[in-house]
Amino acid sequence: MSTLVAQREPSVATATRDRAFTHNLMPSFRNLGDLIPRDRDPSKIAIIDLGGEQPPRQFSFAQLDAMANGVARALAKRGFRRGDRVAILSANRAEYLAACYGVMRAGLVAVPVNFKFPRETIHFVIGDAGAKLAFCDATRAADCPSDSPHVTFGAEFDAFLDPGPFDPVTPAANEPAMFLYTSGSTGAPKGVVLSHGSHIWVVETRLAPGLHRHIYLIAAPLYHMNALALAKLACAAYATIVLLPQFSARAYIEAIGRYRCSVLTAVPPMIAMMLREREALARTDLSSVEFVRMGSAPVSAALMAALRLALPGAAVTNAYGTTEAGPVVFGPHPKGLPQPELSVGYPHPQVRVRLVDGNKNREADQGVLEMKCPALMLGYHNQAGPAPPSPASGGADRRRPITPDGFYVTGDVFRRDADGFYYFAGRTDDMFVCGGENIYPADVERLLERHPDVAQAAVVPVDDDIKGHKPVAFVIRKTGRALDADAVKRFALAHAPAYQHPRHVWFVDELPLASTNKLDRAALQRMAQERLTAASNTDADSAS
Repeated sequence: MSTLVAQREPSVATATRDRAFTHNLMPSFRNLGDLIPRDRDPSKIAIIDLGGEQPPRQFSFAQLDAMANGVARALAKRGFRRGDRVAILSANRAEYLAACYGVMRAGLVAVPVNFKFPRETIHFVIGDAGAKLAFCDATRAADCPSDSPHVTFGAEFDAFLDPGPFDPVTPAANEPAMFLYTSGSTGAPKGVVLSHGSHIWVVETRLAPGLHRHIYLIAAPLYHMNALALAKLACAAYATIVLLPQFSARAYIEAIGRYRCSVLTAVPPMIAMMLREREALARTDLSSVEFVRMGSAPVSAALMAALRLALPGAAVTNAYGTTEAGPVVFGPHPKGLPQPELSVGYPHPQVRVRLVDGNKNREADQGVLEMKCPALMLGYHNQAGPAPPSPASGGADRRRPITPDGFYVTGDVFRRDADGFYYFAGRTDDMFVCGGENIYPADVERLLERHPDVAQAAVVPVDDDIKGHKPVAFVIRKTGRALDADAVKRFALAHAPAYQHPRHVWFVDELPLASTNKLDRAALQRMAQERLTAASNTDADSAS
């Protein structure tokens, strides 16, 4: 049976002995783009690229290393200078990682760009970063700014490369390696500046003996911290990556069976979509999966239970991380206590965390998570410190969210139990007030998903003349189950405070996802308002 013991999660070195073994086994890294161990068999497959070419392309570690060197040499030959930014606008593919590594080897800054952004936002990101070049795939070439140069993956990229060896630049302390742009849900995206040292720490902290034997399946987009950090870990661990261009539930399942993938990492909505593909799951051998790491969004008990049934031999870790402070925040309990199912774990020994409540109490058991760790960002690009709202951000506050004593204010609300385990409660910017009561949608969603007939739920606020806001819910029924809206409301009223129960419940076949594969709450709010307006118009027509 699957367990939630973080000690078994392969991406965390969980004991001093193991960390010492790992550091003796692997040299200390200097440049974030230079993670490939060169004392191993260079013919081992590094990447199986499922980007659509038939048969799927395979790249050895030697080929990946040579491609990255070719990028670095070409950039240096063309006069790019240390610190210059280079954008990458593409679906997942082997050349994406080679370009990213090559840019950083040359002492330049890699800027992965969310290709699901509207074209106007893509242009903003590339302009804001000051990128002097963009690498792109053929599908996104038209989205690159017309007044700046770009190189398209394929024949043009191959011709761009300058084959030969390259001695990677040794970065200075706190020298930037990457800009990762936030999703921009509250304004224009912000460029999170991450140093070589910060994410070398992430890689070295997550390394553990035996990782080289694993096959990692990556389907989340490489412009997202979740996927990019895992790709770097797999590279440093000398493990094989199976790379999907984008997430598709059926393709994800088929890749597990065909390539015997042993490590999965995904946001919970991706796993929920996979679990609804009952026919594909039934005909596919999933016994190779040993570890599943979920993060970047809340996890429900119902999803955990369904995952245990589908992958009975896998250990599952409910994880947490941020773009601004990295994916290493929580881990195993120092006393070896088992991690509760919905907990994200106990604070990592090299990470300082605190919960701050509405009264500014920094020793609260529930409040906004603030953290300090070696992976902390250098700041936001073009936002050196506290500043008034920028016109480009539509009035959104783009200040650097670092406290005077150096803690990053995550905006995520957590609670802590008596054993020191942490549980995600919700986002402060998702929270809304109903009749004077604070409601975190994630809390209500987890409640609804305890119903035996509910597969997945999403809760958003709608305006209310009396209460200010009130919760409404979109629900996906479990296959073959009969469930009506009144039953959902009764369940909520029986198991939670009355103010939390959804005033309207709509059943859907799927939930909209944002570009990070998390729930698109803005789209859900628009859908809710449209349905309420349609219902109001119908009532008005009936009355007339």
